[in-house]
Amino acid sequence: MHDKYLIKNKSIKLNSNLKPSIGLKVTNANLAYKNNVVFNNLSADIVGGQWTCILGPSGVGKSTLLRMIAGLEQTDNSKTITTSDGFNPTKFISWMSQQDLLLPWLSVSQNISLGNKLRKEPIDYTYINSLLVEVGLDQRSESLPGTLSGGQRQRVALARTLMEGRPVVLMDEPFSAIDAITRSRLQELASSLLQGRTVLHVTHDPLEALRLGHNIHILTGRPAHLGHVIHPPGKTPRDPTKPELRNLHLEILDQLSYASEESSRAGIQ
Repeated sequence: MHDKYLIKNKSIKLNSNLKPSIGLKVTNANLAYKNNVVFNNLSADIVGGQWTCILGPSGVGKSTLLRMIAGLEQTDNSKTITTSDGFNPTKFISWMSQQDLLLPWLSVSQNISLGNKLRKEPIDYTYINSLLVEVGLDQRSESLPGTLSGGQRQRVALARTLMEGRPVVLMDEPFSAIDAITRSRLQELASSLLQGRTVLHVTHDPLEALRLGHNIHILTGRPAHLGHVIHPPGKTPRDPTKPELRNLHLEILDQLSYASEESSRAGIQ
């Protein structure tokens, strides 16, 4: 493993600990389930240190793309998915999903440190406490997940993701199952705490992509391919209702409409 990518000093001030930024490279990726070809010669460059959002119709392969990058789907070539400088990326990746995946019998702090415990690594309780302060749960460190709201549970999941100290974060619709106000607050929190990391975020919400993404792609077709990149202006997290983003919102909706029609013609439900 190349230790230059690991976060040794787990300060909340993450930017200074994430140099150099690590990007991801997908090169001519092929993935199929029997006769169902999901990707055929798919290529993409995920910019290091930036937040990239992937949108697309249901069933097109957005979550499959994340799983492929994480090494959970078998491609036909081990060199298909690499870091931007050619290494296997799986050891540099953490994952945040729609489900919080908290173990109900463990406390908040125990859930956050679970990865360290499973790897038999030392647990930095001072860092856990600082993470809990950042996500607003410093008074709930010993609480069980069943006593928390959905938004609180996702904040624990975010803290657990940060605890892993990985420079690449894959996010599979982590804010989609909570109410609008909590979702907005979590978006702002994640944008702040994940600055400097390479984030690849699957979302179904164009406004969320406009709020958080430095780069936005539409995944479309069968086999699926990525549309041209959209670069929203301004610093994140943005206000997606501002006039300068309205045309981009309409462009994304047009692309999603076309992608949905293309999926229907390909028989994707």
